[in-house]
Amino acid sequence: MKNVTFKNISGAGITMSANIYFPSTFVESNKYPAIVVTHPGGGVKEQAAGLYAKHMAANGFIAIAFDASYQGESTGEPRQLENPYTRTEDISAVIDYLTTLGYVDADRIGALGVCAGGGYSANAAINDRRIKSVATVSAVNIGQMFRNGWDGSVADTDAMGYLDFGSNARTNDVSGADLMQIPLAPMRREDAPNEELAEAWEYYHTPRCAHPNAPGYTLTRNLNQLVTYDAYYLAEAFLTQPLLMVAGSQAGSRWMSENLIERAASNDKQLEIIEGGNHMSFYDLPNYVDQAVSKLAPFFQRTL
Repeated sequence: MKNVTFKNISGAGITMSANIYFPSTFVESNKYPAIVVTHPGGGVKEQAAGLYAKHMAANGFIAIAFDASYQGESTGEPRQLENPYTRTEDISAVIDYLTTLGYVDADRIGALGVCAGGGYSANAAINDRRIKSVATVSAVNIGQMFRNGWDGSVADTDAMGYLDFGSNARTNDVSGADLMQIPLAPMRREDAPNEELAEAWEYYHTPRCAHPNAPGYTLTRNLNQLVTYDAYYLAEAFLTQPLLMVAGSQAGSRWMSENLIERAASNDKQLEIIEGGNHMSFYDLPNYVDQAVSKLAPFFQRTL
């Protein structure tokens, strides 16, 4: 594994930080297919994204896990912005960098995302034709989640209050007061609305996988972008690349994978439901990660 930094030329002067994982038989003079692995909202490259990147490298790919702009070891102020449009653009910025590496085959680049990173990866594939295939694990369309709730039971219009809250936060933020924050995962176990999301607290805030660069919150001002965002926007027309989505049979987020499978224009699309897994199972539990990898590796070997 090699840590790298590079300029994101999307216009905000960001320097990205990423870890590149190499196949065990790597020879720099050869060319390899590459996979961009995108972390969940609130996560960093050393957590689930890095775990999947390591597995993809073990299966013959160059794999790169990166920290989003304003997060982790990537630069940008204010810290912990979770602007979904920036998060999607980050994936293309990583691809920009990959095309400069002599050992990467620029015609064989795929995208893999976990949780919100899955939604962002799908959105990037809709926008960026350099992505030749896309896969997700426990995908979350973060706009749907904020509008419609974890289980999809909330009507769009009932999320109007979040827009008011985000709008007021922007006024607060320019007043000189401390920037307002909201959690992306429960900050305390007692804040979790169900056992599945209590696992999110456990993952991010206990020795299970806590990391000092992943504080678990974002800025309230981002509600204005998040609530109105659709990671799957125009998938019916433009998401034509091969698509694989992996989700657990017990995942509250499963409906967001089913939604994209229904909407995507691709003629090569598949939803793999793994029995017994919930949303968090695929972040780090070996049994479920291994089952996901057993689907992901052949998919990318076939499509890249």
